[in-house]
Amino acid sequence: MEIDGKAKLACVTPMKKLDGSTVTTLEGFPERVRRVLGEAFVRQGAVQCGFCTPGFIAAVKVLLEKNPDPRRDEIVKSLKHHWCRCTGYQAITEAVLEAAAILRNAQDDPGLANGTVGGKQPKYEAYDKALGQGPFMDDIRLAGMLHGAVRLSDHPRAKLLNLDTTKAATLPGVEQIFTAGDVPGDRHTGLIVHDWPLMVAPGETTRYVGDVLAVVVAETEAQARAAAAALEPLYEVLEPLTDPELALASDILVHDNGNLLEESRIDRGGDADAILAASAHTASGTFHTQRIEHAFLEVECCVALPEDGTLRVHSQGQGVYEDRKSIASLLDLPVDQVRVKQWSAGGAFGGKEDLSVQGHAALAAHLLQKPVKVKLDRTESLRMHPKRHPIRMEYTVGCDEQGMLTAVKARVLGDTGAYASVGGKVLERAAGHATAAYHVPCADILAQAVYTNNLPCGAMRGFGANQATFAFECCLDELCRLGGFDRWQFRWDNALTAGSMTATGQVLLEGVGARATLEAVKDEFASATHAGIACGIKNCGIGNGMADWCEVMIEIVDTDHVVVHHGWTEMGQGVHTVAQQVVAQETGIDPAIIDVVTDTASDAESGMTTASRGTSLVGNALIVACKDLKRDIVDKSWAELAGKRYRGRWSFDRSTAPGAPGEVVTHYSYSYATQLVILDDEGRVEKVVAAHDAGHIMNPPLFEGQIVGSVHMGLGYALSEDMPMEGGRLVSEKLRDLGMIPMDGMPQVVVKGIEVTDPLGPYGAKGVGEVGLVPTAGAVANAFTQYDGERRYRLPLTQPVPKKDRS
Repeated sequence: MEIDGKAKLACVTPMKKLDGSTVTTLEGFPERVRRVLGEAFVRQGAVQCGFCTPGFIAAVKVLLEKNPDPRRDEIVKSLKHHWCRCTGYQAITEAVLEAAAILRNAQDDPGLANGTVGGKQPKYEAYDKALGQGPFMDDIRLAGMLHGAVRLSDHPRAKLLNLDTTKAATLPGVEQIFTAGDVPGDRHTGLIVHDWPLMVAPGETTRYVGDVLAVVVAETEAQARAAAAALEPLYEVLEPLTDPELALASDILVHDNGNLLEESRIDRGGDADAILAASAHTASGTFHTQRIEHAFLEVECCVALPEDGTLRVHSQGQGVYEDRKSIASLLDLPVDQVRVKQWSAGGAFGGKEDLSVQGHAALAAHLLQKPVKVKLDRTESLRMHPKRHPIRMEYTVGCDEQGMLTAVKARVLGDTGAYASVGGKVLERAAGHATAAYHVPCADILAQAVYTNNLPCGAMRGFGANQATFAFECCLDELCRLGGFDRWQFRWDNALTAGSMTATGQVLLEGVGARATLEAVKDEFASATHAGIACGIKNCGIGNGMADWCEVMIEIVDTDHVVVHHGWTEMGQGVHTVAQQVVAQETGIDPAIIDVVTDTASDAESGMTTASRGTSLVGNALIVACKDLKRDIVDKSWAELAGKRYRGRWSFDRSTAPGAPGEVVTHYSYSYATQLVILDDEGRVEKVVAAHDAGHIMNPPLFEGQIVGSVHMGLGYALSEDMPMEGGRLVSEKLRDLGMIPMDGMPQVVVKGIEVTDPLGPYGAKGVGEVGLVPTAGAVANAFTQYDGERRYRLPLTQPVPKKDRS
């Protein structure tokens, strides 16, 4: 916001300091300035989730008043204290430059043009989000709404002997305090394994510092928080299990059935030990990756209320139908008595898959029969939701004298923390992507997910593939060093092609773009003085024996209003925009009149928004739904169509479970990437060239934004991000200490879109939301080794010492 003509961060400015000041919000900006800035941000793809964008625009307005023609470095300097987790900042700089030129030269506003598939359709709701007019969950205000606050465990492992609520219940404004005994249904939830209690009951043992003991409901949030802090738990403190290396042999059992959550095995192509022993060259290493935080800017929040004999839940989670199922189970209600509406999330990246405060808000609203909002603060958010898995990987990779890969042996151990979440599947993906984007004839891989009393770990962009790719790509560069092979040519020779196999043994048939992405960076790799290269592959869809499916409904509300209903979460990636584009492409309907809604009332069901599958599934399902609609558009007037609904469904149910006999079909689609990391003479990352096979680029600004944002996250993973714990507790509970790369720390990112069409994707499209960071850490690590000769085995990487500073 603007305070006395200066841009200030509202989130750290106390109200008491504003006495006598002039405060100008976006609503007070001149209308043309607001419109030009908002539209420029939308055109340049600088709005993804949009949660941070109003703050950027407020700062830009002040900048341009003082400096109407800023250079790039001046823009970055003025905005460097603002955080964005989605965009990677590059598009924001471009948006400022465009807006400055329009305002400075009094140019006509270009406006926002609509587009079909392949066009630059503006991101759905982006303009309103950019200007702070698009609501997020915490913006909901309802008459008579109460507020809830959770009380978390004080210890990672302790027996809860008693929870005294007497003092807290007498505090002003307190309506009621709910504990584990108040849950009418099954108190445990989980996406796969139901091992996570909504609240821990007296007599039970806490498993991590994010366990909820109680939820306090009061008239205001401040009153609820004060009462939650006044609760008096009595514990028997126990020793926590925090070292995943000790988990399988420890006498401390995090869960009664043992500390091994799940293991995945791949054993194909012969005796790996014998083949490696006979290989001309082998490279080995033990690699470690760290725990990191999603760092979505919108913390978890939910509003629930009774409505017409049912319970209505407003959620920003990643799967409204999964939320509905879990909430119905918690409350012992039929699922048709729970309605969940999804609100666009202010970022997620996998961190909002698991049920969070939706359960607590629903419980309170149901039992009180009043509307209740439950929101976490940042510290609670950091403690509660699952993170990216820290993983230890022991790798040995071999090749023959011609540089062709022969075998890989890998032992992978992941700390899944206190609860299952999707940890078993993350390690399953780590195994399934253990050979990255290359054909390896023999594979012996064991991946295990183990419980500890650390924070739970689950879904995060990349989902195990980026950890495995880091280790494998480092081994490839070591093989090139040992055999004297050209690093680009080695990768080209071994890259996946039609007829070659992934780590699981799936033989790829069509749409394999790995070599095309390598070709796109060949010349720049050859000309770079200091560079690292790595390739990546990422599954589209959950597969592994489970069906991927989607149902949609197109509703013709009126002659100038069409609503697309589907089950996917819009969290910045653009799935709602893709839905608009597909319907426009298939029917000719103007996307400007198409709204998109995710609400279980429509029964347009899908699974969790995960596995880079939203575009693929919703696109295919909408193509099916449009078949009848296209026919009716020809035969009927729009007035006759009003009120009609058209449903579509698409599914792929032919994937095979790990270890199943016969043909291996692990996933129905994959995306591919090559990234080139170029260093300057100081050994710092100067440029990233990201060549990504999207199959068919549905929307160029959205595609580029996903890739640049992924690279930003991948560079943070490689260089600076960490979330260390000691004794089952976070070393820091502050967002600023997590190591995200700020705007002035980002190198140039050049995105090269590759289109090798997928036979099952809509218009040939593939998923792009995750593959953008799969190769990044490996490419950075290889660049550092090329610069100083030192092989690094642990993330975040140690920066090289500049050559001029070496003694």
